[in-house]
Amino acid sequence: MAIIQLWQDKENRVLDPALFFQTAEKMAEDIDREGNNNQNKSTQLRRFFDELVRLNIQAQAKKEEWGMIKPRVHMIVAKAAYAKGRNLVTQKFVNLIRDGISQVESREDLQVFTNFFESFMGFYKSYRKN
Repeated sequence: MAIIQLWQDKENRVLDPALFFQTAEKMAEDIDREGNNNQNKSTQLRRFFDELVRLNIQAQAKKEEWGMIKPRVHMIVAKAAYAKGRNLVTQKFVNLIRDGISQVESREDLQVFTNFFESFMGFYKSYRKN
């Protein structure tokens, strides 16, 4: 499975050029292959995306302190683990969430990960039809 690397050079704010295309597509393909018909359904993964987008909107609006938003972003990992425990998602999906969110330390990181996840979802829908 591909590894998420949000930044090629974080200090100079250079994104990984493969992130939104090659990495997102490879992960979508891998995660689609791993799940059975009851796991990794598009609607289930969309719930994680929607939560991420909601938190990103709050973060970018800067109406709330980042210190209050960041823990809720990191809590998405626990929600993914819970979904795994209920056999709704696979370990590869949990790893995607864990690997991406572990790099979210700022509002800008959250924006990048949200954009990555949007790309992933687009590719995933092309592989997964339900």
